Amino acid sequence: MAEEIPAQFQRLFREHYPGVAKKLYALTGDYAAAEDLAQEVFLRLYRNPPERLEAVGAWLHRVLTRIGYDYLRQRSSSKTLLEKETARVAAWSEGAVPSGEAEVIREWEKDVVRRVLQKLSDRDRTALLLREEGYSYEEIARRLEVNPKIVGTLLARAEERLKKKYGQEEERNHGGRSEADRRGSGF
Repeated sequence: MAEEIPAQFQRLFREHYPGVAKKLYALTGDYAAAEDLAQEVFLRLYRNPPERLEAVGAWLHRVLTRIGYDYLRQRSSSKTLLEKETARVAAWSEGAVPSGEAEVIREWEKDVVRRVLQKLSDRDRTALLLREEGYSYEEIARRLEVNPKIVGTLLARAEERLKKKYGQEEERNHGGRSEADRRGSGF
């Protein structure tokens, strides 16, 4: 049994690491941070695996989301730190070989999501992130210090504001980005 666990872990690591790292990069916008955070996800998997390994995908998603958002909260707590990270990512990206249209679209989508998250109130952002991380309504209520009976309404309203702001941000930036792409491609 003891030999089986490391073998299972190695298999799960090989199978799921690329997807975990890719999701964390999409969330953070930082390759180095995404790789570090992905290692943390798998360290948690090794130390405290889920009871049902067939559900490891959902478990990994929940843990990577929690770790990614914790990272973003820490990073955005200081505006100076956020600016340094942005400059570092931009400097790294300039040295990287472009990977095509998919990479351009992914970068644009990440920027939109980051801007939208920054525009939400702390309460809305926290409520939505906690729900995404799998917290119960009671746990969300305790964390936000609100009555558990209002959590459903609070989440519905926060989600509505998120969708509205995302739509506005996407519309505002889509036209300019498409025009710039057309000029850059010669069409």
